[in-house]
Amino acid sequence: MKNVKVYGPGCARCESTAEMVRQAAEKLGVVVEVEKVSDAKSIAMAGVMSTPGISIDGKLVHAGGLPDAARLEGWLSA
Repeated sequence: MKNVKVYGPGCARCESTAEMVRQAAEKLGVVVEVEKVSDAKSIAMAGVMSTPGISIDGKLVHAGGLPDAARLEGWLSA
């Protein structure tokens, strides 16, 4: 199982990003636990300067805007 954190204040883009993660994981057959992190201090401590941000298993892989679906699948399958 992969631990995925979506960093953001809870805006529409952040919600869309979390859903994109779930859909990509389902498509790939990867089990994920998606956690939304909305605390500003936690977001900053993770190194996210622009939201939404995504970390997979503790590694920050994306920050700012919606992720590209193909890249998201690559991150989840790695």
